[in-house]
Amino acid sequence: MHMAHGLRAGLSGIATLVLLTACDMPVAQVGTDAAQSPAPAAQTSAVPSSESQALRAYFSAVQASQLRQGLLRRDGGGPDTPYTATMLARNFEQIAFFNEVSLPGRGAGSETRLRRWAAPVRLKPVFGRTIPTEQRIQDRRDLRAFATRLDRVTGHPVSVGAAQPNFYVAFASEDDRAEVLDEIGEALGVSLDVLGTLSRDTYCAVVTFGGDDGAAYQAAVALIRAENPALLRLSCIHEEVAQGMGLPNDSPSARPSIFNDDDEFALLTSHDEALLRMLYDEALRPGLRRDDARAIVLNLARQATGEEPAS
Repeated sequence: MHMAHGLRAGLSGIATLVLLTACDMPVAQVGTDAAQSPAPAAQTSAVPSSESQALRAYFSAVQASQLRQGLLRRDGGGPDTPYTATMLARNFEQIAFFNEVSLPGRGAGSETRLRRWAAPVRLKPVFGRTIPTEQRIQDRRDLRAFATRLDRVTGHPVSVGAAQPNFYVAFASEDDRAEVLDEIGEALGVSLDVLGTLSRDTYCAVVTFGGDDGAAYQAAVALIRAENPALLRLSCIHEEVAQGMGLPNDSPSARPSIFNDDDEFALLTSHDEALLRMLYDEALRPGLRRDDARAIVLNLARQATGEEPAS
């Protein structure tokens, strides 16, 4: 469900973008301190623009079509989606050690070092002025529930509403996206112009920022288009926040998984939980190369599938 485009941030470091589209988006990195949270946007009841209304109709049609085809599953996988330790290790390598898009000086699908957060992840929802109160309540509830799940699965601190946020999740429409991104960009001291122009089939996106070595993330911004219907909106929360944890690529062989362009699954699966658990295992560390991590990854995959007891 992703296509990504490389970008160069205004500060030192590397930036990578990941998009969730009608079919997905990766990560940006810069040395910067997470700044203060932007003030909440005042709510308005203005009639949506024709562009926003058209986009809402398009996304609703996409979701309806996918559901008719049996896609956007919410069951997390089952007997019809078995996977072995070898398959899990292969998928981890493809998703954690490769970029989905071209980066400056590298080709699409280029190999990268292991990337993840070292500091606690402090999520902050930010809403455009056009987002109704009821929707804001639901989005906060969904984001908080997913943060709790990520905290449990990874063993790494993930929370919503803490002071000094470092992972902003913006819910914005065509009519207020620019001002929301300006507020967050000012808070972080970075340009978010790359999120300002999105193709119609892009549901959402995430940009992550880290040090020059590209290993430990320091900040991230996920953008979720307010025109998405309920299930695609929730799917965006799951995929973009999960990718922002350090899984920048997709793999057509990953199943059951949201890290796959086929849209079969809408929400995080048992397979994806295993990937995240492996990513944050103390046996791995940010900056590792794939060849150096291969034996560790296979051992972790065997533990995850029960093919080898945990040591």
